[in-house]
Amino acid sequence: MRLRRDSNNGSDKGSQPTLGSKRIADTVRRCIQCGRSMRGFVSLVLVIIRLWFAFSPSYLHPDENFQGPEVIAGQIFSYPVRLTWEFTSDHPIRSVFPLWPIYGLPMLLLKWLGIGVWSDGEIPPIAVFWTLRVLMFVLSFVLEDWAIYELVPSRRHRWVAMLLVASSYVTWTFQMHTFSNSIETLVVAWSLVLIERILETPHTSLTASTVLGFVAVFGFFNRITFPAFLLIPALRLIPHFLKKPLSFVIMATSGLLTTIIAISVDTSFYTPHSITWSDLYRHPVITPWNNIQYNSSSSNLAQHGLHPWYQHLLVNLPLLIGPAVVLLFRRPHLSPRLYSAISGVAVLSIFQHQEARFLLPAIPLLLSSIRLPKKPTHLNAWIAVWVCFNAILALLMGVYHQGGIVPTQVFMSKQPDATRAIWWKTYMPPIWLLNGKNAVLQTTDVAGMAGDELLESLQTIATCDTPADRRNREYLKERNGTYLIAPLSTTWLDPYLDNKGLDGLRFREVWRYSKHLNLDDLDWAEDGFWPTIKRVIGRRGLAAWRVTKSCGPPAR
Repeated sequence: MRLRRDSNNGSDKGSQPTLGSKRIADTVRRCIQCGRSMRGFVSLVLVIIRLWFAFSPSYLHPDENFQGPEVIAGQIFSYPVRLTWEFTSDHPIRSVFPLWPIYGLPMLLLKWLGIGVWSDGEIPPIAVFWTLRVLMFVLSFVLEDWAIYELVPSRRHRWVAMLLVASSYVTWTFQMHTFSNSIETLVVAWSLVLIERILETPHTSLTASTVLGFVAVFGFFNRITFPAFLLIPALRLIPHFLKKPLSFVIMATSGLLTTIIAISVDTSFYTPHSITWSDLYRHPVITPWNNIQYNSSSSNLAQHGLHPWYQHLLVNLPLLIGPAVVLLFRRPHLSPRLYSAISGVAVLSIFQHQEARFLLPAIPLLLSSIRLPKKPTHLNAWIAVWVCFNAILALLMGVYHQGGIVPTQVFMSKQPDATRAIWWKTYMPPIWLLNGKNAVLQTTDVAGMAGDELLESLQTIATCDTPADRRNREYLKERNGTYLIAPLSTTWLDPYLDNKGLDGLRFREVWRYSKHLNLDDLDWAEDGFWPTIKRVIGRRGLAAWRVTKSCGPPAR
């Protein structure tokens, strides 16, 4: 009877959870909540790291200034700027069309807001500089992460993909800087998103087709390498357009109108007078075509450095993604993302000039296509290597790499006596950060000049030593002053820095920024490996010396 009653009771309790099942459900629920909390915490930490690097004044390459912000800043704020040959040649190869929506609109907004913030209405260039860094952070955090979220269909794999992209030093550094390559990364990712939206829509996608036409032209005028990343994914649109030709007509119309606008903007910028319809018809400035012609010449590319065809594959790619390279060759996720990255790397490898930043659009696509090791021991080992790799490269590239140039240029803008500034063994400084000081301060970049020639030049332009030069900060009252800015790792200057006599040049250190590494001063052959590392890292920093000379016996 008891057994039967228990059986009946068991059948009655079948619809109700037992105490054991409740505990299991509660445990699973707690694990899920804990996992979500941990994911949220990790995501928040990575966002904070990304923002921290955005506010670091590292200087990865001169192009992050000269190919974008400096050009537009000169147009909007009338800052004196230095236009490079890409904008001043008879056949300019850089389009200003993509620069206006990316940099121009934020600058115009800042100029409007600055009327009530700054008393004189004049916005200091460093405020514009940090505003653009914040802009790049927002674009990366919103658009790049959003694109990865949409491109990865699997929820489990999506979290891993977004985590890898967000924890990459490339995201922390390159994507936080105003490179055309950083913008290209976003444009490539969103082109893939738009292609997927068009293919998934059962009817004609008016919005996605229109936006894709605009984005494609925008990306091409931004960088001519942009189509390389869409060669394979775009092939998937052909059957769709054959079935729904209206989608193609909409995309083509949007692209054509954008092309006309882009050519009009460029023609207006490069024409010294107000343009007419006749100018657009007879003398249009088509910068992508000029760019293609320029880069088709080996002699032109030789001026920027020639590399073997395997430079991207064997050097640049491992430099950008480190231990993720190993996982790419094991069992990657086959997807349009991966095919896009492969086509981009393959086409860019054809060109003889190959810099690592050219591969930036491929990095989030590759990182979102790898599979992590399944064995816990292998997974933990790989994560440890991944964290160390990105931490080291992030500090190197995001903090110390030419990190003193921007702070030193801001310092120079505040020196009332500065009339000549010689920059030696550094990247070319952005003169738009001088805050109008350009009217009296002549900045000269002599990065590759020999030491003897440098001393001869300084001997010619150095001001005469005066009693004010020998008193604390009294030299600031002088009308003219010559400054030398050079890395502290430049030991060649050491014998001349302590000169206190009447003859020769005198160097007075007035500024020093410690977070600066000069990686272009690695003389392995002459100094050896360890002495070179000890000199460059041990004597890191950038200094400014006020240079004077004795012009006769001291006044009594």
